Amino acid sequence: MPIRDIPLLHNWVEVIRMYDRIRNMREDKDMTQAQIAAYLNIHQTTYSDYEIGNLNIPVPILDKLADLFETSIDYLVNRTDEKKPYSRKG
Repeated sequence: MPIRDIPLLHNWVEVIRMYDRIRNMREDKDMTQAQIAAYLNIHQTTYSDYEIGNLNIPVPILDKLADLFETSIDYLVNRTDEKKPYSRKG
């Protein structure tokens, strides 16, 4: 199987949980998709496609979302249930 065909997450349920988690984090901050898109400097429809799983979320976008939501990328992609972000390299 070519590398490009290997899914980032092997279990579809885990993929759905990841996108649900990102949507829930946005809603917990009482932010609209348009507000998040403006923060990310992308179009609202692009962000919507990220949130519903139509587009893979690039790592730089995940990084910005983790900063905004004060968590880790691992939490956003459902690799951990620990919301607290890691300490920064300094």
